[in-house]
Amino acid sequence: MDIEMQDMVKALTDTTEYTIGQWYYVAGQLDGYPVVVSRTEQGLANAGASTALAMEYFNPVAVINQGTSGGHDPELHTFDIVLGETTVPSAAWMTEASAKGAGVDYKAMTMNGVYAYDKNQKTFVKEVKYPGDETLLNCAQAVAETYNKGKVVKGVISSSDEWNNQIDRMLFLHELNGSSCEEMESNSVAQVCKTYDVPYLGIRILSNTGIYGEDFNPETGSACQEYVLNVAKNYIQTVLNK
Repeated sequence: MDIEMQDMVKALTDTTEYTIGQWYYVAGQLDGYPVVVSRTEQGLANAGASTALAMEYFNPVAVINQGTSGGHDPELHTFDIVLGETTVPSAAWMTEASAKGAGVDYKAMTMNGVYAYDKNQKTFVKEVKYPGDETLLNCAQAVAETYNKGKVVKGVISSSDEWNNQIDRMLFLHELNGSSCEEMESNSVAQVCKTYDVPYLGIRILSNTGIYGEDFNPETGSACQEYVLNVAKNYIQTVLNK
């Protein structure tokens, strides 16, 4: 969504716009370093496709996927930020077998994972959890004190083409995966980044949480971008320009 990217675009200088396929990108400079902002559009397929195209056209040295999310963790509220220590594909599961007429038990399942290319095994490997890059995570934690609109915590970002409004299901996903929040893009971006062997980190702000009846707040989009710009600047200064 535009509210999740427009401030980042404004922070760039010497910008050039690109449309590749149907996906939109803005390339420019951030503190003198080349940066590309991508509007992935909503959903796992769009996020994966736009990230793969970015890999081929822009050859990034690192990827941060950021934006809004809904809360799963009862300890978190709107404007809290989750640093994706891991992301999980929360809709990739296998149900336990049952007979016709036995009813539906949404808890009778195991996580099944999704596939990404592993450079060491030289094949596509199924993973349930995709870890965030440690260096990017450290850079994000190092600037956490610059954020004063909520907490900044390490956690688990849950990705699927789902929109969960049932509080018991939110709490179930939190119990099942340790999920801090849910959204629709991060894990597919993580898959593509692993396939291309590019460092990746997901950063998500809670724009709402049904657990506490906190409705969507569009101002969270700008708050997250402001923080992520500080993360990117820290990474550029301490890692890329070192």
